[in-house]
Amino acid sequence: MNTATLALTEHEFPIEGMTCASCVTRVEKALKAVAGVSEVSVNLATERATVQTSGTALSALLAAVEKAGYHAAPPALADTPVPAPRKGEPWWPVALAAALSLPLVLPMLAMLLGIEWTINGWLQLALATPVQFWLGARFYRAGWKAVLAGAGNMDLLVALGTSAGYGLSVYLLFKHAEHGTPHLYFEASAVIVTLVLLGKWLESRAKRQTTAAIAALNALRPEVARVRTPHGDVDLPMSRVKLGDTVVIRPGERIPVDGVITTGSSQVDESLITGESLPVAKHAGDKVTGGAVNAEGLLLVETTAVGAESTLARIVRMVESAQAKKAPIQRIVDRVSAVFVPVVLLIAAFTLLGWGLATGHWEQAILNAVAVLVIACPCALGLATPTAIMAGTGVAARQGILIKDAEALEVAHRIHTVAFDKTGTLTEGKPTLVAALPAPGHEDKLLSWSAAIQAGSEHPLARAVMNAAEQAGLTLLSAAKVSAVPGRGMSAEVQGRALRLGSPRYMQELGVDTSVLAGPARQLQDEGRTVSWLADVTAAPVLVGLLAFGDAPKASAINAIRSLQALGVHTVMLTGDNRGSARAVGRALGIDHIEAEVLPADKAAIVNRLKEGGRSVAMVGDGINDAPALASADVGIAMSTGTDVAMHAAGITLMRGDPALVADAIDISRRTYRKIRQNLFWAFAYNVIGIPLAAAGLLNPVVAGAAMALSSVSVVGNALLLRGWRRAPSRVTA
Repeated sequence: MNTATLALTEHEFPIEGMTCASCVTRVEKALKAVAGVSEVSVNLATERATVQTSGTALSALLAAVEKAGYHAAPPALADTPVPAPRKGEPWWPVALAAALSLPLVLPMLAMLLGIEWTINGWLQLALATPVQFWLGARFYRAGWKAVLAGAGNMDLLVALGTSAGYGLSVYLLFKHAEHGTPHLYFEASAVIVTLVLLGKWLESRAKRQTTAAIAALNALRPEVARVRTPHGDVDLPMSRVKLGDTVVIRPGERIPVDGVITTGSSQVDESLITGESLPVAKHAGDKVTGGAVNAEGLLLVETTAVGAESTLARIVRMVESAQAKKAPIQRIVDRVSAVFVPVVLLIAAFTLLGWGLATGHWEQAILNAVAVLVIACPCALGLATPTAIMAGTGVAARQGILIKDAEALEVAHRIHTVAFDKTGTLTEGKPTLVAALPAPGHEDKLLSWSAAIQAGSEHPLARAVMNAAEQAGLTLLSAAKVSAVPGRGMSAEVQGRALRLGSPRYMQELGVDTSVLAGPARQLQDEGRTVSWLADVTAAPVLVGLLAFGDAPKASAINAIRSLQALGVHTVMLTGDNRGSARAVGRALGIDHIEAEVLPADKAAIVNRLKEGGRSVAMVGDGINDAPALASADVGIAMSTGTDVAMHAAGITLMRGDPALVADAIDISRRTYRKIRQNLFWAFAYNVIGIPLAAAGLLNPVVAGAAMALSSVSVVGNALLLRGWRRAPSRVTA
């Protein structure tokens, strides 16, 4: 059977035992060799694998990982959407290794002070042996698994290098023991093991900090909810809370579920979910999100989502997904790491033979080869990209910016143009009816007929008409044969009349003469109003009147546009609104280019046109009609205040309806990509500079071990600097 015809299933599971980029390459090769696997991504920083398969059992994937020399565990159950944080490296092996290694180093330090002092060779052996074979056993185990799998990794390099130094010392000790204590190299092997253990411990601590965003979100999830029952309020575990239950939230408590307020009002702090620093006023009928804090009043909330379907769980899954997947730039590293260890082993062998044969000083030859093996650590290469991605997505999540995958984060750094939808994105999306101008003879019909047509619609303009009719005290008429005309308006029958309500283009297509109200319509459009026309087409098309709507720009919209322009980004507005209204909003906000009267189906085509010439384009929208354009853009950015369809089509979701977050997302992406390039530069530089120095005999094995440990720690530490990201003062919105 052709696997392409089968539905793809995605498996994600943790992997233990990976230490460097070479390990990642080997695990990916093992998984790709399993029948039915179409795509594999293994992340060293998160120690997780994501595999897309067609009909392949999870057990086959886990077995392939085990065969490659690593341990894989089944993923967590769906009812535990937020996994517990992974424990880091224990500290005691580092402390014990340091305590045992320190006496071995003391004679070297004393020599710097002009003091000649040597520790007994047998005591050196006693101190170095537990460091080498007990505390350093992890390197032998992992290295041996790599050998059995026909590959190499960082552990193999460390095991070979330190064993060579230790073995040389044992040989010299037994050979010259009768003539006093010879010059031994136990301190080199012991200190290298200690430094590598220290580096892994520091690296583990730093990696845990990169997942701080998920840990913070995890902490928002209450374990118990107070549910109102016919027998009183009962505290229930979250696993027993069901849809439709009424949950009681007292002042100061964290809201345990997604739901709708049925009774009460309060100020709700949603800062850790949306990034909004100020509490938000909530009243009966408003939605609340699990994880937010109820600041003031008692609230009764009807549950609409719990567990894995809650907003908080979906946010965590999205952040985890972005951190687990690879950025495109990582593919270069993967190709390098696939051949890295074999090349290092060859260089070490040439160093050993070259020095030994050329000088006859085999002790020095072995030390130089050890230095080559030890400094050539591919850890930094494997950590350079994922740690920066993890830190970048974490800081974005704290600002209310959810990034679906690493590719969206990487691509966003080169955005040239941002195209905005207007209604609900740059404007409040809550238009009001500001004018209703009837044509002569239709003074008592315009608003009542329009309300009848719009009664069943959830469109913002329809709600504005219904509110106006309600305020006017009109009795709602019934309408028949109501249907939407995409990109144009609506049609219906009211009181036996065939009515059409919609855009100027719709009227033009119907042959309706609008000249009697053309002057007022033009003036309203110049003021930034959206104009809709109502016509009676029962016989010859007759104009009934026009409705004018006002929708105020969001308070932060002008700063959002200025921030993007300060970043060198070109701004475009796409709207189905009339040109006059679009120009008025565009002028007020300072937008560079305006595309008005755009049909929903044409938005994607305009985005594709903007991409011509290799320019990267982001599309920002919130409605179902924006979904094709969001998918067509290099990066789709959706407002969470909009529809689920838009969010599914987008690579980035803004957790609050603030367009200023678009500039923040691009700025975070640029800084993250800068960190990735810095990390890769340093990771390659350590090896490009260090390996030749070691091969030339200019690098002591102990110094090489310190440099190797420092390389991994510096790469992770550099990525962690992203956690200090703040919006530039010049871009702080009012």
